[in-house]
Amino acid sequence: MGKNEIDNLIEHAISGDKKDLEELLLSVQDIVFNLSLRMLGTLTDAEDATQDILVHIMTNLSSFRRESTFQTWVYRLSVNYLINYKKSMFSQYPMDFEFYGNDIRFAKTDEVEALTEEMSRELLSDELKMSCTNVMLQCLDSESRCIFIMGTMFKIDSRIAGEVLHITPENYRQRLSRTRKKVAGFLAYHCGLTETGFCLCQNRINYAISQGRVNPKKLEYTQLRPLDKSVLFQCKEEMEHLDALACSFEKLPCYQSTVTAYAIIEKLFHSKHLKKIQEF
Repeated sequence: MGKNEIDNLIEHAISGDKKDLEELLLSVQDIVFNLSLRMLGTLTDAEDATQDILVHIMTNLSSFRRESTFQTWVYRLSVNYLINYKKSMFSQYPMDFEFYGNDIRFAKTDEVEALTEEMSRELLSDELKMSCTNVMLQCLDSESRCIFIMGTMFKIDSRIAGEVLHITPENYRQRLSRTRKKVAGFLAYHCGLTETGFCLCQNRINYAISQGRVNPKKLEYTQLRPLDKSVLFQCKEEMEHLDALACSFEKLPCYQSTVTAYAIIEKLFHSKHLKKIQEF
């Protein structure tokens, strides 16, 4: 979607055109959802944050001054919100690489009763891999996590990323490099999808189920709809290699948002927020 088209949608949305407002939010809802999912680590938290951010975009649209692109403005709003988000599960129960590494090393996976007879272990293994990669990201502090996600999954140019994070492009590149090395080091030692790691998802399925990390009756990641490549304008389907050690990220997909612009607009136009929405 070109700049002129975006500008027209913004003008019409500010004037109260619900159809153009929906189209505008549709253009960014998948970006917001995927960023929220990687930043917060659980589907429930990502859905809540996505709805909050889309509402924030909607009710602050008149403050967009065209000093940057609309997408950059959306990234800035999203990042500011997510870095300071305190309602997520991992904000309440923070973790680090030492804790997660010990969980991987010392889990007694061979003593857990088999719980997966009625479901494909391959499907459950895929679910655990998607969950594990998201959990691993939570071992980073929120700003480093954001830098890592923007640099590897979204592949955002350092100039734009620096603008979003209010740091210089050079500082962004340096911090991205340090974070990549930290993640790569963890993967190299632990992840069995690398040449040197020892942990295999299929060996941890029963343990993950017993700990409530995977629910065979309610799979989350494998039920999400991957985004078609034709609509991935700033997201990428695969995360790039991390010094040849990012096998666990190699085919991590982006997903269609489970939170829709239409539902949010309908809800807000019939709520106490209506006056505020009409004001923009």
